[in-house]
Amino acid sequence: MNILITGANGQLGNEMRLVSRKTTDRYIFTDVVEVEGVETTLLDMTDSEAVNKMADDEEIDIIVNCAAYTNVDKAETDEALCRRLNAEAPSILAKAMQRRGGLLIHISTDYVFGGDPYNVPCREEQKGTPTGVYGQTKLEGEQAIIGSGCRYVILRTAWLYSEYGRNFVKTMLSLTATKPQLRVVFDQVGTPTYALDLAEAIVAIVAKGKESHAKGEEIPSGIYHYSNEGVCSWYDFTKVIAQMAGHTQCDIQPCHSNEFPSPVRRPSYAVLDKTKIKETFGLSIPYWTDSLRRCLANLL
Repeated sequence: MNILITGANGQLGNEMRLVSRKTTDRYIFTDVVEVEGVETTLLDMTDSEAVNKMADDEEIDIIVNCAAYTNVDKAETDEALCRRLNAEAPSILAKAMQRRGGLLIHISTDYVFGGDPYNVPCREEQKGTPTGVYGQTKLEGEQAIIGSGCRYVILRTAWLYSEYGRNFVKTMLSLTATKPQLRVVFDQVGTPTYALDLAEAIVAIVAKGKESHAKGEEIPSGIYHYSNEGVCSWYDFTKVIAQMAGHTQCDIQPCHSNEFPSPVRRPSYAVLDKTKIKETFGLSIPYWTDSLRRCLANLL
């Protein structure tokens, strides 16, 4: 199969580069910028003509959309660009796959929730109640994909980290190594997700799709939740990062979210129910501390 990756130079895109080497499929890694030493095909996914041309020229069977506008705070004042990348671009990708009869695997977010109080893991059919522009535009992107008529797998994830780019794990590694004391919010709860695990899940879904196609079937289009197993707060997450890294000299204290003013109210409970994806694709999902240990081993 010919598989096109958008956002190939981001956290998930770079992990997709690694796991793709284990497959026999042909991957084309695209982004809007080139990185020295990394093979990248330039593609603006907001340009429908360019997307359709590449899909046809490369005979693309599957698009995995790893690209997004992810600066949650800045999105409040940069709404036009955020909507262009998070809502309009997924619509373009979906229409390209609908026209070719292909599959779109799209990465979404726990930020489509958050407006309503709840304390049980969020299921796929739960109504979206985003609290800011980022979450709203990601929800619009999901709706555009569903309305396109293409075959799709929308993967909502949360608290993504990896060895690549800027993320919470790398920031906390630096801060706990250099600061005598740190205050971290304890009233936001979710599950950290190692981008490598998500990438491996995507490859497993692709393999399942090929297996189904060989039988004259197709994998069921739908929204699926994926994060690592388990639950913690950002405070707990930081404590475990520091402990595993040996940064015991930093005094890490819990605090409330309102001590860090933000233009966006973040989800206070962002735990995703993974029952559907495990049953549909037969996935075994690692516990969050096990995956964190693997990532830290690579970083340290």
